Amino acid sequence: MSESQPHTPIVPQPAAAGKLFCFGYGYTARALTPLLTARGFRVAGTARSIHAEPNILLHHWHGGDALPQSALEDVTHVLLSIPPDAAGDPVLALLPMLRRLKLRWAGYLSSTGVYGDTGGGWVDESSPCRPDSERGRRRLEAERAWLASGLPVEIFRLSGIYGPGRNALLDVKAGLAKRIFKENQFFSRIHVGDIARVLLASIEHPSPGEIWNVADDLPAPAHEVVAYASTLLGRDPPPLIALEEAGLSPMARSFYDSSRRTSNRKIREKLGVTLVYPDYHTGLEALKRHLVEDKLKERLKKTRHCKQSDDENNGIFE
Repeated sequence: MSESQPHTPIVPQPAAAGKLFCFGYGYTARALTPLLTARGFRVAGTARSIHAEPNILLHHWHGGDALPQSALEDVTHVLLSIPPDAAGDPVLALLPMLRRLKLRWAGYLSSTGVYGDTGGGWVDESSPCRPDSERGRRRLEAERAWLASGLPVEIFRLSGIYGPGRNALLDVKAGLAKRIFKENQFFSRIHVGDIARVLLASIEHPSPGEIWNVADDLPAPAHEVVAYASTLLGRDPPPLIALEEAGLSPMARSFYDSSRRTSNRKIREKLGVTLVYPDYHTGLEALKRHLVEDKLKERLKKTRHCKQSDDENNGIFE
């Protein structure tokens, strides 16, 4: 890995309350929302399908459709998480509206896929971007467009995201996990809760134009993660199979075309972030505890329901 100069640390300060608008209110935005609302922020956003979100005003927006200016009233912060398609990032068409806002911060969620394959070598924010997939090329084009937009944009290059509802434990429990081996194959990953903490640190001390890699401390082959998840669940891990025998879809197989290890030194040293889940061991262990807690809550709920039914049958509530 290329060694950049030591970073001057940023000392985060509590951000003055504002209003965050999320273009694409999804997995990461949901993790960020409670951190901001606890600090007095209001949150709104767009979604392809409207669903109930406590205290969140969502607008049905497909991209390319008109979005009323009133939807952006009083917005001070913007989170951009809609992936670009063949036509590019659909939110860029709204730049004239966004430029009329008094934005204090804008975050674009990109991907470490912009670096391409390094044969398992390390990358940091100073590494050249050589995307080897159409997804990566579109992401890099969108990054450049947002950085040139005149808005106070920061780029967050996310590694593979996992967390509640989206993790190897659930795959193992469902019998869907595969332990796929490919020589010298490394993936970096990040817990969604730590992504939210990185975004919060940036909001509390904006640095327009900065690019941040968001990854944990321990890049590892995917088959090691599946094996550890199996161990936590007390199950035998699935057999190790070659990539060619895995029967993956073209999309799933494409993630094995690149191997790289992503440095998180900059978010630690300059942004001052301490990861709660610095590796997949701590992340999966915490998720396992949540699974156990959820199971106990479900059992308690069923027990209470049965007790109430018994009491009703015995005439207690007559």
